Amino acid sequence: MIFQTVRILVLTSIAFFAALAVTPFWSRFLKGHQLKKQIRGKAQTPIYHKFHEKKVGTPTAGGVIIWSTVLGLALLFWLLGRFFDGSWKYFNFVNRAETYLPIAALLLAALLGLIDDWLGVLGLGGASGGGLKVRQKSVLYIIAAAVGAWWFYFRLNWDVLYVPFLGSVQIGAWYIPFFMFIIFASAFSANETDGLDGLLGGVSLFAFVALTTVAFVLHRYDLAVFGGTMIGALLAFLWHNIYPARFFMGDTGSMSLGITIGVISMLTNTALLLPFFAIILVIESLSVIIQMASKKLRGKKVFLSTPIHHHFEALGWPESQVTMRFWIISAVFCALGLVIFFLSKVL
Repeated sequence: MIFQTVRILVLTSIAFFAALAVTPFWSRFLKGHQLKKQIRGKAQTPIYHKFHEKKVGTPTAGGVIIWSTVLGLALLFWLLGRFFDGSWKYFNFVNRAETYLPIAALLLAALLGLIDDWLGVLGLGGASGGGLKVRQKSVLYIIAAAVGAWWFYFRLNWDVLYVPFLGSVQIGAWYIPFFMFIIFASAFSANETDGLDGLLGGVSLFAFVALTTVAFVLHRYDLAVFGGTMIGALLAFLWHNIYPARFFMGDTGSMSLGITIGVISMLTNTALLLPFFAIILVIESLSVIIQMASKKLRGKKVFLSTPIHHHFEALGWPESQVTMRFWIISAVFCALGLVIFFLSKVL
């Protein structure tokens, strides 16, 4: 176990420094090719426009730094472990049972998000400011979730849901819609949360720390190493993404992070703890749902603006204050989720 702990820490550190090394090259590429953020018009979102107008022209698609680092290291160490003898095998974390699916999910979601970012830069697509509409993104989330559900249920024969303090419950074919809901909700919520400098990166960091801890305790060490590389890459990304952001994450980052968090929670059978590990994502998406329902049913808004981080901006909270307080909430709830996880294993 000491060896595995060191292995995770070493790969996390490598991912951190690798992502830092990649950042200048990708940053120059973004600026050189004018991959700049377009924001929604003042008429459609006056509050959002008021606080974010100054961010027009900031490079986007910075999330490439995160997933390219993780996938690059996975490929590099798989090749080294396969074709060279010696200690390289200890760096390889590509494992059919543990990391094939999260790696595939990360890559697929990242590429789909990158296409959306590119459409946004070009001003194409149905959304104001460019990019895909929410409805179009939802279809992509559902397709990705359906593929994952098919793999888990029919290829891995998984139909068991772990309920803390009660144990494993076999839910049969209900596992498919449950899996799809978790993946869809994770992707949608991550996309909604990505609205302030460093916000999604920070809360995702805490989620991955919690899920990596769970994977380690369950002796799924390659999955834990994968989580460690995500943590290292996220830390390097946040170095430049905290306020004032040098570049934005973009959908290529938010979509890949959200779906990967959902997939790991299903792999570790901790989906019911996801509201703790990803509490901010839950709050953000609920605020949007409540606002839409209220406007449709009551004809008036509950929040000044949604997602809810914009509500607090409208109340006068500085952007960095909103982000840091959401980070604190995320850290506390991740700790509570881990407490529940450990107690449920003991009792």
